[in-house]
Amino acid sequence: MNSYTAHPRQGDKANSPFFEEWLPRLLEERDRLGLTENIRRIDALMMTLEPGHSAAYIRELCLMTPYNYLVTLDTDQHLTHILRIDMNYPDVLVREVKDPDLRGIFRSLNEVYPIGAKKPNSRYMGEIFQVENLHEVVEIQKSREIRFFNQEQIRQMEFPGNMAIVKPSPYTHNIIGYWERPDNDIRVYALGNSRIDPEMQAAFEQAQELRERVKISELLLPIDHLATRIYSQNREVAILEYLGLSSYYYWGSYDIPDQNSSTNVTKSLHYDDVLHTPAKVFTAANHPYFCNHLLQTPSPTESFVRNFGPRLHHIAVAVRDGKTQGKTNIDYVVSSLAECGQEFLLQVIGSEQEGLKQIFSRASTHTSLIIEYVQRFHGFEGFFTKENVADLTAAAGTEESLRSLESEARK
Repeated sequence: MNSYTAHPRQGDKANSPFFEEWLPRLLEERDRLGLTENIRRIDALMMTLEPGHSAAYIRELCLMTPYNYLVTLDTDQHLTHILRIDMNYPDVLVREVKDPDLRGIFRSLNEVYPIGAKKPNSRYMGEIFQVENLHEVVEIQKSREIRFFNQEQIRQMEFPGNMAIVKPSPYTHNIIGYWERPDNDIRVYALGNSRIDPEMQAAFEQAQELRERVKISELLLPIDHLATRIYSQNREVAILEYLGLSSYYYWGSYDIPDQNSSTNVTKSLHYDDVLHTPAKVFTAANHPYFCNHLLQTPSPTESFVRNFGPRLHHIAVAVRDGKTQGKTNIDYVVSSLAECGQEFLLQVIGSEQEGLKQIFSRASTHTSLIIEYVQRFHGFEGFFTKENVADLTAAAGTEESLRSLESEARK
């Protein structure tokens, strides 16, 4: 079994004595109990949308990523649209709420935040992990004081019945799910009536046709990482909690002092290539919001969390290394999408000499999620450069400040 001790620590962010004490203790226990071996890859990502937004979002996502519409699962309160690349990469489950007034725990996680409350049913929910033995994982996690929704609650919330789902994290507000799926078995979700939705199929076909016409289909790769923003005081406990729920290891953290922020990376022990199971990134401010007036520095991460709540901030899509029509592939993808009307928060940053280039799209009006594109050159072994992260964080912070002002103006 691959051990977390085989991976040298990266980064320059100093952690507390608490973190450094509990990190090896928790991971050694995880190994000893068999959880590290039992919990495998991320099999699916789950998100929920407001009524009537699914077709537009599927068109958007299937243009900007390599995902394809597969099928819709119809239940009393939701339409769950399954997007898939193939069985080597995670599915995306887009859950559309049928009744805009539907109440529930996930809606409540939005409603206490000023901008999050504007779309109370719209949020990223969390990841579903493939496990080798579901019963063992659940019983071990319960013995470690992890709390799960019971089967009646899963039925009422209309989650697939073949999953065990951990209650939302107090630090990230995300859920973690587990299901038992042998590698050779296709993913089948025990939920509702399965059908092809004509509206979703048409939206996908429009996106696919456009993706092919601008010649970016072969350049877009699967998800590279998922980035969650959290409060400053929750940085270390959120990382430790996620490691205890997954088979990931702590890759390291980098300090971004110009943006009063740090970027903290965790990666799978089972897959060296993040495209098979995305890295999970946690971004947190270095200081809480009430210090900002004394520091006189930007605080885009803390501002985002105060406005939207702890949640996923962006999904990073990898771009194939190489060049197209004399441009690096990421520049070609971005310019092609810009011609289709997609807006971006800044120019492509980084360089081939530095090892990677990156860019943020404007946040989706349907999910508030940003799509990041990242091209790694010649097998670049780092995860990012501090300069790139600082520029991306600043650009996202500028847009989020504008959205906050717009929200205040509409009151």
